[in-house]
Amino acid sequence: NGVAIIIEAMTDNRNRTAMLVRSTLTKRGGNLGTDGSVSYMFTRKGVIVIDKSIDEDTVMMCALDNGAEDVIVNDDNYEIYTTTETFLSVKDALTNIGVKEFITSEITFVANNLIELDDDKIVIPGFIDQHIHGAGGFDFIDGSVDDIQTIARLLPQEGVTGFVAATTTQSVEVIDQALKNLKEFKERNDNGGAELIGIHLEGPFISKKYMGAQLPNYIMKPSVETFKHFEEASGNNIKLVSMAVELDESYELIKYLKEKDIVISIGHSSAGYCDVKQAVLYGVSCVTHTYNGMKPLRRDDIGTVGSSFLFNELYCELICDGIHVSEPAVRLLYKNKPNDKLILISDALRTKYMPDGKYYELEQVIILKGKEARLEDGKLAGSVLKINDAVKNLIDFVGINFVDAVKCATENPAKNLGLFNRMGSIKEGKLANLVVVDRNLNVYQTIRNGKLIYKK
Repeated sequence: NGVAIIIEAMTDNRNRTAMLVRSTLTKRGGNLGTDGSVSYMFTRKGVIVIDKSIDEDTVMMCALDNGAEDVIVNDDNYEIYTTTETFLSVKDALTNIGVKEFITSEITFVANNLIELDDDKIVIPGFIDQHIHGAGGFDFIDGSVDDIQTIARLLPQEGVTGFVAATTTQSVEVIDQALKNLKEFKERNDNGGAELIGIHLEGPFISKKYMGAQLPNYIMKPSVETFKHFEEASGNNIKLVSMAVELDESYELIKYLKEKDIVISIGHSSAGYCDVKQAVLYGVSCVTHTYNGMKPLRRDDIGTVGSSFLFNELYCELICDGIHVSEPAVRLLYKNKPNDKLILISDALRTKYMPDGKYYELEQVIILKGKEARLEDGKLAGSVLKINDAVKNLIDFVGINFVDAVKCATENPAKNLGLFNRMGSIKEGKLANLVVVDRNLNVYQTIRNGKLIYKK
């Protein structure tokens, strides 16, 4: 997979900067390449730099005749590039024509396909959306494998390089088919869009009182047996489960999920303080779309909302669109949670990237008007939010700095999902999942595993 190496150098001399980069890279062993979809980001070559005491024509002829690939004439030196095989013969030939001292003489890594950016551009880690249902007219609950691919290839335009596909409360048969389709898509290893990291099982283990836009007829009590059935259908790709923890008798499902290292999130729940406290002790670590679909804060019981503020062990998902959650409510959440526990999500439906109108999803009709998606009865459904807009909104609503806001859509979800060892930040050895943005979070390029998958 692609590997990112980031080197900062402050100098007005471009050649000196290049020499610093090469000097640093020569300490790294092995070729650093992509998965084969593009040429190596860095190629091992011989680099020789000499002063200009010998005339240009003599140096050029000597170097090229003995196997050099390129000779660059600078103001105060010659840069000569060779293959690893011809390095010594070129160096010996240069010695024979009178070169007494080599400024640089080494086999190192030289950058291929170097992308130079304007000064107003910023490179950040690829966004991770751990809660998304669909986009472009398609939804994971009823979409085909090709439909899933369409969604995955739309998301890079908002800087998303990885996503967790969310299901909804439906019949066991419908959920089974959705899980099988997601499993098949993941096995395709499609590298043309964002990566399907895994599956977010949202429902059917939820509370009817706080079901939101979910369907009541298919709600079920938490069951280890039923979950194992879903787990098998998914090919063990379920990474996160949203559930009403207060309905899990003896916390059997919570215990099972914890043993399997599956993230447990309190969602569509009437859990009060005591329920949440006990669930946290058993390993619950997240809250699904905080404020939405949960018991509110009251003076006599702080409910699910208040408990999400109180327990620092809990990550809090946030639909930061100003519709699902008002600007003051966003500020209140941010004020009460450590910065590393806030996760920006889209909770986007098939209506994302689509024009206003009616959209049909199995037994429901979703009406999109502007940035609001509602059921026919007026109930607010999922969003059409883009993750880059969520980050920008967080900055605007709270006054948070750029770096901390970006972490809420990169580092924090990666840590919540147990994936920070391979994504969520820019670091040597991690996947080269990168996004080029400006200060307003407009996306110009998205790179996944070292491959450019979107360019504005």
